[in-house]
Amino acid sequence: MRRKPAAVAPVDARRIEELFAPLADARRLLLAVSGGPDSTALMVMAAEWAKAPGRPKIEAATVDHGLRLEARAEAEAVGEHAKRRGLAHHILEWRGEKPSSRIQERAREARYRLLADKARAIGADRLVTAHHADDQTETILFRLLRGSGIAGLRGMAPFALLDGLVLARPLLSLRKSELVAYCRAHGEAYFEDPANDDPRFARTRLRRLAALLAEEGFGPSEAARLSRRAARIEETVSRATEMAAARLGLEASDALDARALFEEPEEVALRLLHRAIRRAGGAQAAAVRLEQIEAFAEALYGKVAAGEAFRTTLGGLSLRLTAKGALRIDKAPPRRNPKP
Repeated sequence: MRRKPAAVAPVDARRIEELFAPLADARRLLLAVSGGPDSTALMVMAAEWAKAPGRPKIEAATVDHGLRLEARAEAEAVGEHAKRRGLAHHILEWRGEKPSSRIQERAREARYRLLADKARAIGADRLVTAHHADDQTETILFRLLRGSGIAGLRGMAPFALLDGLVLARPLLSLRKSELVAYCRAHGEAYFEDPANDDPRFARTRLRRLAALLAEEGFGPSEAARLSRRAARIEETVSRATEMAAARLGLEASDALDARALFEEPEEVALRLLHRAIRRAGGAQAAAVRLEQIEAFAEALYGKVAAGEAFRTTLGGLSLRLTAKGALRIDKAPPRRNPKP
């Protein structure tokens, strides 16, 4: 039986106070405002909330990615809107040649880099975005389809670290429909990004999938519940991993006792292996995927059980197991150029 969409409740002053209360101790906030309904609602809510005495000073910034002709005019319109609300506004430009592939991913990286730089320049200690409950659902689905572990299924956290700043997402508990309704109720104009409906982009396809799943009973509320449960499990496993790392002397030894490693629960053993690989290597080792760790652990376990030596490479590292079960992880020597 398909579920009917829930009625949208108005977001009142009391709800706004609850949403922004965790930001009250900030020195200064920089709001990321694109001009869409989500970030427009964020800016209006934050401006009203900040009128009370003792609240942090707020500024806004809009990133012009240079990908659409209308982007500059939209950014300037956001600036006029911010000015009417008494907020300083900054237009940040993504300059230079644009990539021909993974454009949304690269644009996102550039956006956060520009916003973080501006936040530091104005003395803001919190960068605030308008991510909402529908974004959270899409993020969880995206990570699920990419084979994420339990940590990824937590989705986006209300607070995260970004280049020394705190990235805050105060609207994660609100639906997009609530933000649109808020803008309309207050007569606030906003822009619609045509990229949101472009089927070439994964986010667009995920949005359609999320709508179908919501009809079958897995909507933002259920995704939020999954996020909370995954966060609880992640905290438990993380603590168990820290305790195991201390027992095995992972940080203090050049070699890892693989026999003792596989006496730990499987998830803990996998995390310890992943940590040892990241610790031994650089950026290439940090990019090793979970499925690669799982495949390596399976092969390693078989060799440990048989008492056999084993050697392989992974993420630019040389992994060597002795017959006695000692695992060494070192940077692999550079490959010799083959003779012509």
